This record gives sequence, structure tokens and C-alpha cells, in this order.
Amino acid sequence: MALDLAVRRRRRSLFLFFFLPGIALSSWVTRTPDVRDQLGVSTGQMGLVLFGLSVGSMAGILCSGRLVDRFGTRPVIALGTVLILVSIAVIAIGSLTASAPVVTLGLCAFGAGMGAGEVAVNVDGADVERLTGTTVLPTLHGCFSLGTVIGALAGMTATAASVPTHWHLGAVGLISTAIFLYAIRHVPAGTGAHAAVQHAEGEATASRPATKVWKDRKLLLIGAIVLAMALAEGSANDWLPLLMVDGHGLDATAGSLVYVGFAAAMTLGRFGGGYFLERFGRPAVVRASAISGVVGLLLVIFSDNVAVAGAAVLFWGLGASLGFPVALSAAGDFGPESTQRVSLVATIGYVAFLVGPPGLGFLGDHWGLRSAMLVVLAVVAAAIFLAPAVGTGRPGKPALAGEAGEAGEAGEAGEAGGGRAGEQRSAKEMRS
Repeated sequence: MALDLAVRRRRRSLFLFFFLPGIALSSWVTRTPDVRDQLGVSTGQMGLVLFGLSVGSMAGILCSGRLVDRFGTRPVIALGTVLILVSIAVIAIGSLTASAPVVTLGLCAFGAGMGAGEVAVNVDGADVERLTGTTVLPTLHGCFSLGTVIGALAGMTATAASVPTHWHLGAVGLISTAIFLYAIRHVPAGTGAHAAVQHAEGEATASRPATKVWKDRKLLLIGAIVLAMALAEGSANDWLPLLMVDGHGLDATAGSLVYVGFAAAMTLGRFGGGYFLERFGRPAVVRASAISGVVGLLLVIFSDNVAVAGAAVLFWGLGASLGFPVALSAAGDFGPESTQRVSLVATIGYVAFLVGPPGLGFLGDHWGLRSAMLVVLAVVAAAIFLAPAVGTGRPGKPALAGEAGEAGEAGEAGEAGGGRAGEQRSAKEMRS
């Protein structure tokens, strides 16, 4: 019973650690038209400002896997969250002083915080899936999207009421600090640290050297799916309000409202995704998500009807909602060294955040943001054909070794699966 209570508190804390960056990110996104005007920069120059977010994200994600291996998830989650809190204050100062370098620095710190915490929170969530035998990661990512909805609604209200950006972001920083201080208490230490590995028989042995996960072809295909879906999500987070303002003639408040619709669709897809994953499996869900994203992007790019383009954002959001968490869950299931595998796939996905903002900004300067989104359309369309790479496993259930290209370790994978099943039965018996 005590274990069950601890796991439930831990899961609730992880919900909050996904929720917090969602609020922070959407608060920034909804104010990008205002900040662009305050800084007096062009679309291409705004892309360079957003490049700070990408650079920070890549730096954080590259360090996160090694930090989790050495220290466990808890301190890495704490470090990432503190960086986000500091970054909000820096961005607010940059907005107040109309300083593009300060805003860029703040976005770099924000990206580093999200990147550093990304692998850690996902590894912790995958461990909760293992303990409970239930779908967790899509719901956790749903909390991120829920945070973006609430943050976007607050940002839209602040924009409509002409609340200065620095006061708005300052309030977000205070709320986020309170969330952090509450949630960190219930995340256990040691998860993901590989100083020693506890075998099913109870013997502690030194961990094996990290496998060459980057040589795994299937894992790289999963990474390509993450890249496509990360670009679909990230391009909306970076550019959607400006896309609707510059590409479809909406005002800043209406552009923020469209982003709220995107975030709401993301939230709906992630909270409802568990049912479809259990019923239809990962490949079918990823393929359907990519098709939905393609439909939404096609209508946003090519329709001149503002109402149709605004409604199409819902398909875009639904399409982008599940690809990232499902692919990360699959990466953690396919074979040993879960932390390294999740880290590699997340790193590949963050390439989209690295090249997306400046690349789309450059294309938008020359051909308009609507035309620039053709790049996003192409990579999301490719994900339709890559969907089988995520295998047939369900969340919280390890895939067969053969699916991961680990045929030589099939026996070991079977033993791991049996030990995992035993842990799941024990957890359920304690709850009952």
C-alpha cells in the first residue's frame, strides 16, 4: 500500500513536471508577435532569436543522458526546471529593455532547461510504466499540452488586455516556482543511474558498457519519426501565431486563439491516446497521427479561407500529439540501456528544434511562412511510411528482442520481460 501511494505521488509529480514547461513555453509563444514588435526585428531576425532556444535545447539534451546515467533522474529534473525558472525572468528583462541578445540568452537557458529535463522526465515516466504496467507517457505528455492550453489562454487574455509582456512572464515565473517546490519532493533518487544494475535474482553487479545504440537501424528509424513529429510540434510552437498573423491576416489576439486550438488538440490527442494505443498498437497510431498532421498542414498552407485554416490547426495538433511520446516509449522498450536509447532518439528529435526556427524563418523571409511550412509537410508525410519502425509493443510492455534487432539476446530479453511482469503483478497485488 505504501509503495502504491509513493508511485501515485511520483506520477502526480511527473504530471506537474510536464505541465510546468508547457505553461512556460506557451506563455512565451503567445507573446511572440508582441516581442517581435518590441524588438523591432524581421521574421528572419526573429528566427535567429528563436535559434537561442534550439541551441540551448540541443546542449541540454546532449548532456542529459550522461547526467542521468551518473546522478539519476531527480537532480537532472531539478536542474532543468531551475534553468526554466531563471530563463523566464531573463526573457522578461529582455522584453522590458527591448534587447534581442537578452531575449536570445533567456531562450537559450529555457531550451537548456527543457533539454536537460526531457530525457530525465521521460526515463522516470518509463520507469513508472514498468512498475504499474499501465500507459503513462502519452498522458504525461498530455499534461505538457494541457499546460500549453492554460498558458496560451492566459497569454491570449494578457495580449487582449495589453498586459506588458514582462509582467505577464513574471507572474508565470512565480507560479512555476511554486509548482517546482511542491513536485520535486516526490521524485525518488537513483532512477536511471547505472552505477549498478539489480538483476531479477537480487544480485547487484556492475553495469555493462553502454551498447552502441547509434548503430541500431530500427532505433534510427524511430528517431526519424521523432524528428518529423518534433518538427510538426515545434514549428507550431515557434511560428503558429505569426503564421496566422502574417500568412492569414489575423490580429495578434486571434493568432493566439488559433494556437490555443492547436494546444487543445494536442492535449486531447495525448490524453485520449492510451485507449487507441492499447487497442490498435503503436504503428497504426503513429501512421494515423502522421496522416492527420498532413491533412492539417495542407489546409493551413493552401487554403485562403481563414476559418478553414484555423480549423485545420486542430488536425495539425492531433497529428503532432502522439508521435513524440510513442516513439520515446518504443525506444525505451526496444532492448537494453533504456536511458541511452531514449537519449539518442530525443537527441535526433531535437535536431528539428535546432534547425527548425532559423530555417523556417529564413524561408519565411523569402517566400512567406505558409510556403516555409511545406518543409514540415514533407517530413510529416515521410513519417506515414516509417510508422512500422515503432514495432508492435504496447506502452509499459517490452518489445520482443527480435523487433529491436537484438536477436542474439532473445533469451535475456525474455528473462527481463518475465522479471518485469513479476514486478507488475506484485504492484497490482499490493494495490488490491
